[in-house]
Amino acid sequence: MPVNEKNGLKAWQRRDRNSQLLIWAIQFAAVAIFVYCWQLISDKTIWMFVTDAPRQAADMASRMIPPKWDYLSTLWMPVWDTITIATLGTLMAIVMAFPIAFLAARNTTPSKTFIRPIALFIIVSSRSINSLLWALMLVMVIGPGVFAGVLAIGFRSIGFCAKLLYEAIEEIDETQVEAVTATGANGPQILNYGIVPQILPAFAGISVFRWDINIRESTVLGLVGAGGIGLQLNASINTVTWTQVSVILLVILGTVIVSEWVSAKVRHAII
Repeated sequence: MPVNEKNGLKAWQRRDRNSQLLIWAIQFAAVAIFVYCWQLISDKTIWMFVTDAPRQAADMASRMIPPKWDYLSTLWMPVWDTITIATLGTLMAIVMAFPIAFLAARNTTPSKTFIRPIALFIIVSSRSINSLLWALMLVMVIGPGVFAGVLAIGFRSIGFCAKLLYEAIEEIDETQVEAVTATGANGPQILNYGIVPQILPAFAGISVFRWDINIRESTVLGLVGAGGIGLQLNASINTVTWTQVSVILLVILGTVIVSEWVSAKVRHAII
């Protein structure tokens, strides 16, 4: 056994005994928590349904084939509604997120004590509530339809856009701001010439990226009555017309692929 020691550790020893015991204790606690959670899940799971799931999935898939292609003619307007919800919701979000981001960034907020916590609270509140929950609440307040979907996407996206944007603001090159300030520029001029040009590429990339995400999210808002192709999907599932469901799923897949392609091209051109 080697006896040479350096900094209190033997030559073959990776860490001291207390550190090793702490690591073992953490690992034991993690395993115990996993076993406990698994027991809770297992007690509330009907395993007969789980074991029968492959057969049920195969039966559902067989009912979806062949797709009812003539149903496509009724899906163009819902697809357009879905794209409209995502686009208008994203525009609403970026318009509101832009000033909120400046209020939340440490280097641009007028008050770190009062205004910045309020801006951060808005960001956290927006990101904490899923778009489906926003849609469900808005449908109850203003009724079903595309407008509720636009607001749901917008409210959900404000926090995402504002968080990424205020982080970009905090990472700007301060020397450019100092150079503009040294010329005697006032506050708005410093903002326009020292800060905004530095964050515009990030802002554009964030906006396009969020629009791509919103295309995906808006496809399911119709499940709670907020418009879009989700309305047709919900109706087809409720009437057990699986051949229509397969067509809708293929249309959703195609829409998402196209939006991903457009988003990638635009981000590549901007950044």
